[in-house]
Amino acid sequence: MKIKDGFLLKSVAGREIVVPVGAASVDFNAMVTLNETGAFLFRQLETSKTAEELTAALLEEYDVTPERAAASVARFAEDLRGAGLLDDETADA
Repeated sequence: MKIKDGFLLKSVAGREIVVPVGAASVDFNAMVTLNETGAFLFRQLETSKTAEELTAALLEEYDVTPERAAASVARFAEDLRGAGLLDDETADA
């Protein structure tokens, strides 16, 4: 999975905001604000990653259990899918 083309993560007034650019800005009419962990995962998804790779990255970066990391990745991926930001065809989810 990977973030769809046309979406960037920007820091605005100390907040991490997903910003649509180009053609994506025409169809995307929402604002997505991410917490620190969400921003970390978003950056990881700028290149194609599997859920297992994202879980491993969370475990390396944060002091969490493998179960909690995997659950966080699954929930974040589902939220991104719901917002139309995730391209699942680039790698296994």
